[in-house]
Amino acid sequence: MTERAARSGPAGLASRAGAALRRAWRRLLHLWRASLGFRVVVVTMLLGILVLTAVGTYLYGSIAQGLVDSRQRIASEDSLRDATDAQGQFDSTDQTDTQEKLTQFATTLINTYRRDAGNETRYVVLTRFDDNTSPFIVRTVESGSVGVRFIPDELRQQVAAQPDRQHLQVATIEEGNDTISAVIVGQKVVLPVAGNYGLYFIYPMDREREIISFIGQTFLFGGAALILLIGAIAFVVTRLVADPVRRAASVAERFAEGNLNERMQAKGEDDLARLGTSFNGMAASIQQQIAQLENLSRVQQRFVSDVSHELRTPLTTIRMAGDLIHDSRHDFEPTVARSAELLRGELDRFESLLSDLLEISRFDAGAAVLEVEASDLRACVERAVDAHRTLAARKGTQLVVNAPSSAVVADMDSRRIERILRNLVSNAVEHGEGKPVEVTIGSNDSAVAVTVRDHGVGLRPGEAALVFTRFWRADPARARTTGGTGLGLAIALEDARLHAGRLEAWGARGEGSCFRLTLPRQADATITSSPLPLSPLAAEAARARAAGGDDSTGPAGGDGSSDAGRPADDDTLRLRRIVVERAP
Repeated sequence: MTERAARSGPAGLASRAGAALRRAWRRLLHLWRASLGFRVVVVTMLLGILVLTAVGTYLYGSIAQGLVDSRQRIASEDSLRDATDAQGQFDSTDQTDTQEKLTQFATTLINTYRRDAGNETRYVVLTRFDDNTSPFIVRTVESGSVGVRFIPDELRQQVAAQPDRQHLQVATIEEGNDTISAVIVGQKVVLPVAGNYGLYFIYPMDREREIISFIGQTFLFGGAALILLIGAIAFVVTRLVADPVRRAASVAERFAEGNLNERMQAKGEDDLARLGTSFNGMAASIQQQIAQLENLSRVQQRFVSDVSHELRTPLTTIRMAGDLIHDSRHDFEPTVARSAELLRGELDRFESLLSDLLEISRFDAGAAVLEVEASDLRACVERAVDAHRTLAARKGTQLVVNAPSSAVVADMDSRRIERILRNLVSNAVEHGEGKPVEVTIGSNDSAVAVTVRDHGVGLRPGEAALVFTRFWRADPARARTTGGTGLGLAIALEDARLHAGRLEAWGARGEGSCFRLTLPRQADATITSSPLPLSPLAAEAARARAAGGDDSTGPAGGDGSSDAGRPADDDTLRLRRIVVERAP
């Protein structure tokens, strides 16, 4: 009950309202980024609002000023006529015997000038000048609720200072509970016996205010309707342009997916029609070129496959003859016996090259098939290492395997994985300069990994990008004692891709090189991170930091980071990392 009350209280309502506003804002942002039509309509309406606001403000101000000016002109003419008439009435009156009679006459006269009927209202005020010294005093006369208190002191001073002319001013008055602007016109009149007085006509601008209010509402509603109309027009115009663009994008997407027969509809002679015609011409040209490239690729693949197969028969014959000659080499002269040994070695290389070419042709033709089963990666590593112990002993290289005590199981084709590992170990021994080669196995929740690290010559900057290129060698002038074909890493990369895995390389001159194979635990699963670091220097730095903070920390690779192979500290400029990701 307490949690429900908290959720239904003001804080809960505010939280839900804030979440709703954030969701609405995110949807608007997504719509703004995703929809060209929405952006055009919004921008057009905003610009329309700015333009209409500027024009409306100018017109509204001009109309209001015109109404005020017209009101002032009419008030001036009207009050001048009545002030002249009032002066004549005062000049011809005989009610000057006493103050009371003159005051009564002035009150009656002033009230006759008041207007309350129709659409026009006018108030009249008669008040004594401050500098009037006549002892005969007529009190202030007001024709209504709007009296002398609303007459600005500035206007009264102007009338007293310049009595021979009419003075006008716009001021604010109160009519009941309403406050309104009014035109106040002042002029001097001379009362018999009483002296100089000011006669003021007050014209409330009720009608002008109503007109201005009506004009403002008209501008407001008319502007809103016009903005909506502009938005609708922009939407229609945008649709006329955006719909063909959307259709073109849809056709382009299907074309990119491999539907090379997709074409746009091109009607008319406008810009969009020319766009469709140009797109169709480009698509036809691309389709033709792709067909030519596919044909050339098929011819190339067929040539490689056919040549490899056709060479099998003469190679078998040559192999049989070579074996016979090699077995009888002890009966030959030393030079001939050495030639027999060289012949057999080159036949071994030739046969290996043919096998690799056949395997590459299978990859190119898409005929390579995995035979996946759950296997222990440690067994594959052990077999690959054992196959090269004789070579390692001949090179004076120590093979070190760092493997966990528990099984490292993953779905894999053991034959292909073992071929990858044999290639990596062979290359490490070949280029390790007699220094130890370390093979490390690791695993996490999503992947298993193997790194093969040597301490040999390493790679120069830029060479790491070429290690998986077919027939590429780090040093072409270097003698090869193991008879490599230059296709091993290219085949290893294709094998890794078949497993939805990664084969990555790192190398630095004088620091050796390191190759990392990462495989998903389950077939076709996504690898989130590799359990082993790629850069050995970064791994050593991580181990040093871990040893400084916790002596129980295990070897490198337990951090589960796939990008742990970044250069550390001063090694940044010396390290070169190349990552060959799984092809999309």
